[in-house]
Amino acid sequence: MSTALHAAGVILPGGESRDLWITGGRISFEPVPGAETLGRDVFLVPGLVDAHCHPGIGVGGPVSLEEATEQALADRAAGTLLIRDCGLPIDVRPLQRRADLPTIIRAGQHLALTKRYIPGLGIELDDPAQLPAAVAEQARDGDGWVKLVGDWIDRGVGDLAPLWPDDVLAEAVKVAHDHGARVTAHVFGEAALPGLIAAGIDCLEHGTGLSSDQLAELARNDVALVPTLINIENFPGIADKAGKYPAYAAHMRALHAGVGEMVATAVEAGVRVFAGSDAGGMVEHGRLVDEIEALHRAGMTREAALASASWAARDWLGHPGIADGAPADLLVYASDPREDLGVLRHPRHIVLGGVVYA
Repeated sequence: MSTALHAAGVILPGGESRDLWITGGRISFEPVPGAETLGRDVFLVPGLVDAHCHPGIGVGGPVSLEEATEQALADRAAGTLLIRDCGLPIDVRPLQRRADLPTIIRAGQHLALTKRYIPGLGIELDDPAQLPAAVAEQARDGDGWVKLVGDWIDRGVGDLAPLWPDDVLAEAVKVAHDHGARVTAHVFGEAALPGLIAAGIDCLEHGTGLSSDQLAELARNDVALVPTLINIENFPGIADKAGKYPAYAAHMRALHAGVGEMVATAVEAGVRVFAGSDAGGMVEHGRLVDEIEALHRAGMTREAALASASWAARDWLGHPGIADGAPADLLVYASDPREDLGVLRHPRHIVLGGVVYA
């Protein structure tokens, strides 16, 4: 196909009907002679964003770069053109250098304590006091994000419990900010939330235990939330396998039962909520549209749910949408996905870096 492309239709999010051209891998609103037309009377959407994705994690833990590549290709096939990796055990910089794969924002490795997270995935520290130094190292090595494990099952307690003292968290977040990085944290339960929020965390992953008061605080402080609803669907199954820890099993079932109400309250409070599939491990890659639909069912309008995985997420992560001179990462649809999110499953064209992949 010609390197010069043209499309005419409704451009989201503004909704203006106009022509655009693609040349040299970038968007232009100035006519380009000889461009091949991808479609007329179509809907043009900034490439989808998976804000919590793990190309590099499989069912058994870390995978090879070859398998990580296949995972990223599965995400691309579903329209995901920008990924925030949210913690990886392997170095995916070789994937970042491939123009045919989604753009990946690396968050380094998960930071956890020994025996307090999934084995083999993160950096396991022996002492909580080591966290600030480990955060500094990850901030220097990553792409502007650091990922903490905020809580996990403590087998001595028999339930979810925080990993880090509040003063250590506060120092660690300050260290990250001093290095120009933002901090996000895995958190399922309630007990770790006050310390994470007080520390000045920038984002929470899952957040199933958030209260209405805490959600209001997130909104006031512009702390983002990525609820990963399709992964939370695994909580009952996790509970079924946790017979040795009945308090933990009951807790996970209760968190699962309340997550829809939590997300609805977050939306009502004005929290910035973004779509993340948590693909890798228990969730297959390429399921971002399932997450968008789940967010809609939980209380977001169709347009807001789409925005949470497209233009709003791109703005949050510092990547442009459909704009003059921006990288040509966009999706072409025959009908309006704001009216029917199922349309997202059937892009007429997927354009990444100005190259048409579907």
